[in-house]
Amino acid sequence: MQSFRLHIFFNPNMKKVLLIISLIPMISYSQKKDVLKYFISKDSLVGVKNQKGEIIVPAQFRVFSNIENGELVEGETIHFDGSKKGEEREKNAWGYIYDRKGNFLYQPFLYDNGADYFQEGVRRLVKNGKMGFADRNGTTVIEATHDFVFPFNYGYAAFCDGCDWEKTDDEHKAVVGGTWGIMNDKGETVQPSSKQSENDLEVGGERYPYPFRYNEKEKGILQFFEKQNQQLSDIYYVNHYNKLSENDKKLFFEIVERPKENFPYFNINTYDNGKMNSGLSRFNFIVSEDGKNFYASDYDVEKITFEKWLKKEMKEVEEFQKEHPDNPNKLSK
Repeated sequence: MQSFRLHIFFNPNMKKVLLIISLIPMISYSQKKDVLKYFISKDSLVGVKNQKGEIIVPAQFRVFSNIENGELVEGETIHFDGSKKGEEREKNAWGYIYDRKGNFLYQPFLYDNGADYFQEGVRRLVKNGKMGFADRNGTTVIEATHDFVFPFNYGYAAFCDGCDWEKTDDEHKAVVGGTWGIMNDKGETVQPSSKQSENDLEVGGERYPYPFRYNEKEKGILQFFEKQNQQLSDIYYVNHYNKLSENDKKLFFEIVERPKENFPYFNINTYDNGKMNSGLSRFNFIVSEDGKNFYASDYDVEKITFEKWLKKEMKEVEEFQKEHPDNPNKLSK
């Protein structure tokens, strides 16, 4: 049986696909919503009511998160982190997502010990044994048609059909066998580039077309980050213990999500020289819809201005250099 391994990235030339992906928190910024609250029934089942006390979603879920009676529902959707009473759990799924009117939307893919994380504006869902993607508003943007899909990275996601799970000796699951491919953000299968460009993405020894397209306003947003590239690269790579060339230290910035209902921002991801965003979670930025206000999401719950974030990061980096004078990757003068 043919098999594959994924460790942060997908490489179909390797012998296994091992699901080890960094846990990257995704922060959601929303407009004012109707007040909804979780409630807990006498038999410890969880549901949701509105401010008038009307039931939006009946109490029928055994949840594993620490939800208290009367706790506010945050975000664009209602998430029940657990199982539904009397219903057999969908394989590889975890929890249930409803809209704020009480309509069922989808079940997230089970990753680690909970629902899958959002990456590049979407996360994986499971339906009838197949996998697809939903956005932060709960809309299914790529239908569940493949046996397995990996999270999006640099505009592409790997998928397989006819593959299956296999437990490895290091307590992780691996996906083995099947036919593999690469999809774009519309769910379309993409073929390797016939004409190669320096901006192409390399996946498993093949090169795929540069996936992003921008209008003039969006180009202006990205130019802001390009002007900061050297300083941001210095910050990110200062604690690497191997000497890196300036080219190796170069970061890439791409808009991976555009303003939509409940999210009036451009979402900018940062990628390393290998076009991977893993490990760059504190270098996620958002920009107001008019393209004038720049923020960092960092690990904080609330957004902070880019200037404040940069000042904080530079202070930490300068202190690091003082404590580690032998570190080979110095700040640029």
